[in-house]
Order: sequence, then C-alpha cells, then structure tokens
Amino acid sequence: MNEFLYYHLKTILGVLDMLYSNNIDRDEIVSDAEKYLILSMIEGLEPVVVDRAKDSKIWDVNGKEYVDFFSGISVVNIGHSREEIIEAVIHQLRKYVHVCTYVYYVPPAIMLAKKLAEITPGRISKTFFSNSGAEANECAMKLARKFTGKREFMALMGSFHGRTLATLSVTGQSRRKKPPMGPFLPGVTFAPIPYCYRAPFKVDSEEECAKIYAELFKSTFEFSTSRDVAAFIVEPVLGEGGIIPLPKDYLRIIKEEVLNPNNILLIVDEVQTGFGRTGKMFAIEHYGIEPDIMAMAKGIAAGFPLGACSTREEIADSFEPGDHLSTFGGNPISAVAALKNIELMIREKVSERAASLGQHTIKRLREAQESLNMIGDVRGLGLMIGVELVKDRRTKKPAVEEAKKVRILAREAGVLVGRGGITGSVIRVQPPLTISRELLDRGLDILIEAISKVEKEM
Repeated sequence: MNEFLYYHLKTILGVLDMLYSNNIDRDEIVSDAEKYLILSMIEGLEPVVVDRAKDSKIWDVNGKEYVDFFSGISVVNIGHSREEIIEAVIHQLRKYVHVCTYVYYVPPAIMLAKKLAEITPGRISKTFFSNSGAEANECAMKLARKFTGKREFMALMGSFHGRTLATLSVTGQSRRKKPPMGPFLPGVTFAPIPYCYRAPFKVDSEEECAKIYAELFKSTFEFSTSRDVAAFIVEPVLGEGGIIPLPKDYLRIIKEEVLNPNNILLIVDEVQTGFGRTGKMFAIEHYGIEPDIMAMAKGIAAGFPLGACSTREEIADSFEPGDHLSTFGGNPISAVAALKNIELMIREKVSERAASLGQHTIKRLREAQESLNMIGDVRGLGLMIGVELVKDRRTKKPAVEEAKKVRILAREAGVLVGRGGITGSVIRVQPPLTISRELLDRGLDILIEAISKVEKEM
C-alpha cells in the first residue's frame, strides 16, 4: 500500500471511529463501569465519558471540550496522541507486538536502555523494564537489598511509592494502608516530611527548613532503625502527598551526612516527576546529587504502559539469574513509544518549556492568592504545581470540601484538574508540557474563577 492510500484509509477509519464513538450510550457506559469494573478510588470516576484526546484537550462522547490540566496523572507530558509517536507504534505493530524482552534480544528495549543511560544523571547505565511505577520501585528495593546485603528501608512521611504490598510498605500515608491489607514489610522507618508550609515550628526560610528536617532525618536514623538500612527511597517532589518539592539542600545534607557514611543507597522515585515535568528531564537534577537507583514510569512512554528501574553497573550486576523477571517488561510497542517520546522532548526542548510555563503559572496563581484568602500556598517545580486551599490562612485548616467543589466547578466550566495531598485540599495543576500559553491561560482563568466562587460561598 503506497503512502497516499495509507493516509487516506487512516482518515476514513478515523471518521468511522468518531461516528461509532458518538453512538456510545453515555448512561450505559457509566452503569456498566459500576457493574463490571473494580472501582476502588476515593471519590469514584470523574463523570467524563471520554471519546478522544488530542494535544492538551479531551472531548467527551457528547462533544464537550475540556482543557486537560492533569495529563492522565502526569503521564502524557508530550501531549495526547502525538502523531509521530502513533506512527512509530503503528510501524512496530506491523513487525511484532510481543516475544518477551527477557527471553530474546528485542532491539527497541535495548535501544531504549541505551538512551536512558545517556539521559539519566550520574553513573546510571543499566535498566530493568517493567509495566508500571510500582513495579519499578519494587525492582529498586530488591536491588538495594541484594547489593547491600541489608534489609531495612527509610522513607518519608506523606510519601507515595505504589499500591503493591512492598511499595505500600514504604508509602508514608496511613489512608493508603487500610486494614486488613497488611501486614506490610517490616523494617521500614519514616522520617518527618520537610513540608515547610505545614511545619509545626517557625521556619523563616527554605534553607532553614532543609537544615531542621535534615537533622530530624539523622535522629530518625539513629534512634528508630537498627542501622541495617539498605536504602532511602524518596520522591524529589512528593506527588500524591500534595505536590511538595523538597527544600533545595535537604537531599544533599542527608546524602553527605547520613547515607554515604553508612553505605545507604539513594533510590529516587521519578515515576511522577520524570521526563520534563519539573523543568528538568529528571527532578533530581534540581538538587545536584547523584542517585544510586532511579525508578521511572508515567511520562516515559506518552501513555503506553512502561516502568523502568535504572542503576549503576555494579548495583545492577548484583542480580543473579532468576532474581527478577517480567513477562511484559520492555514490551516493544511501549519501548518504541518511549524512544520517540524522548526524541521529541529533546528536540523540542520540552523541559525548558515546562520550566518557563511553570514560572508563568505560579506567578499567576500567586497573584490570585493576593485577593483569594482560600489559597494558602502555591508551590511546585515546572508544570508540577500544587494549590493548597485552606479555610483560614492563620490556622491553615484544610479546605477539603471546598477543594472538591473547586474541582467540580472547574470541570463544569471545561477544565480537568486533580485533587489530593495529605490534607486532601490540594488542587493539582499538571497539564501536558506542550500546552500552548493561550490554552494554559484559559485554563487558569477558569480555575481561579472556580476558587473565587467557592470562597464567596464559605
């Protein structure tokens, strides 16, 4: 089939697909979801029956258009349905879909591992592929134990690392660990989270916050562990915890004064922060330190399922045959999508764009904060931004129900945002990094207006 006929056929199929989608019975889909899906979310599904998505927009089956400020939970960093990625995937689909990367030599997976060695910080050079972020973190934890011969882990209160039993064990949020899902892994110790906005003591600067919480980390290690710690697992910006960037010097102090002297590995969870989201390819680059192991997923493959655990050669080589495996890990379809995704990000300087648009977004939200008392804090890196809503700025009482209302009003007006945080009162602003300035401002106008309306009702 020549190229002309191929593109015309694809256009016709697209039109047919759109016609079919428009015939979907919305109420039937909602009813069937409740009947046949295991729905375990806190608030259930958003009442949006998705028909299609392109760039930074989503359309429902009734044709309503939404500005996407959530990116499928920080996944489609390059935008929805990038044509170049779809074309690369179609080309690979015609060759083969699956043979198993850990049985045969699969070029896309090997090429992607090589590319990750080129773009990750420090001496990271080898990668194990899986299907998700939780699996990537599990691999990191197993590697840390195998390499060090030690058994314990340290993590932060308020952190989130996945929903498997092992990753829940190092997740510092009690509401994620409802009984009777335990018991969880023993030997996990949580240090206080450097959540400067909610510090229980007076903090005059980010530098002071970093030093105080680094001291608390040292005390936690000295008094609450048996000194058999294999690794400290940490998100450079806590995502599910409420978009909380760690203070700039915090990780450096910990690494120099606790981790290195005690031969404790640093596992950096870049599942949500990686691939341009924070204004750098990886968020750890903001902190000027070298990770020992990195876990990645979400933004790696533009929506195709893929996880990656990358590390130094000597740590990687501690795995012996049979220690770890994944049937679908490094699937060639996802690997091809990731390769093209990374190529586009580098060529289009997406990280730099995220940094610039992030500064603009924070500026606009902080300007709104001057007149909206319900906005307690605006924080973030790049286009990973949290807007913490409070009932009272003095007491900082979380505005949980108000945050729910803001999310609903924004959705009704055509903007999809996330909500979460330890307090449950943080609006998450995480649009695709390729969003236009015009569309970003339109979305911000709607979000700010939604906050204003809810504040007037308080």
